[in-house]
Amino acid sequence: MVEQEEDLHFWGNISEEEYYKQQGIRGSKSLYTSPRGLSLFTRSWLPLPDVPPRGIIFGIHGYGNDISWTFQSTSIFLARKGFACFALDIEGHGRSQGLRCYVPSVDLVVQDCLSFFNLIKQDPSFDGLPCFLYGESMGGAIALLVHFADPKGFQGAVLVAPMCKISDKVRPRWPIPQALTFISNFLPTLAIVPTEDLLHKSIKVEEKKSVGNSNPLRYRGKPRLGTVVELLRVTELLSQKLSEVSIPFLVVHGSADVVTDPEVSRTLYKEAASQDKTLKIYEGMWHSLLFGEPDENIEIVRTDILTWLNDRCNTKI
Repeated sequence: MVEQEEDLHFWGNISEEEYYKQQGIRGSKSLYTSPRGLSLFTRSWLPLPDVPPRGIIFGIHGYGNDISWTFQSTSIFLARKGFACFALDIEGHGRSQGLRCYVPSVDLVVQDCLSFFNLIKQDPSFDGLPCFLYGESMGGAIALLVHFADPKGFQGAVLVAPMCKISDKVRPRWPIPQALTFISNFLPTLAIVPTEDLLHKSIKVEEKKSVGNSNPLRYRGKPRLGTVVELLRVTELLSQKLSEVSIPFLVVHGSADVVTDPEVSRTLYKEAASQDKTLKIYEGMWHSLLFGEPDENIEIVRTDILTWLNDRCNTKI
């Protein structure tokens, strides 16, 4: 089964090594053991050796996702543009250790990410380069929590449809959150929370839905009680701390996103203390801005992200 998974790629039958070569980048993968002893799967996407990196991107994927499928597309794009990109599968996701899609403590996930990112920063070849956080959906919320844990450690953040608050439109009504919390005290790993499969509400282009659904590592089960309760806790906390966000950031969000609420991104932009902050709301776009949209829309979002990053690096291309 593992061998079959290794042979599958969102781009088709070309091997990973050959595809990276065609794209003009280098890629690697490895296991990282976090300070708490958790084995985490990591990847890097780097410019070719004769292209000096211009900045470092630290990526964080969304709920139920991983770094080996469509998440790669943006990292590959940025590596082609001169950025050294790194990411890890968080606990319980992808090829990392843990029960599938069970996240008992987001605080520990934040520490896992921070320890891995700090290890990368120690590489002498990256000395002096600006460091940026990049988070998609739930990964956007985690990116902000990483910022809170290390306020001076990063020079900026790109937040793609961030889940920095559970929208009132989709938040469970009382007494459901209280009931979930009570039951999760006894059965936190129970996968019984009733939700729709959001893939079809995230990806707009029909042909791309089958590509997203063919990810062998995508979690297809119902959310686990402990994970849902933890995300409710963390997003509620984060929503109360939006005014404490001080990192330079770019938020990109589709106006037709029904998975995470673009109004919450507007609130983040309005309340954040950051002196350097940019908000881009794309009319009619859905949740999967960087894969699920028509290619021309993806190019618009990619260009905005690249322009924002370029403007905050010492050199331009």
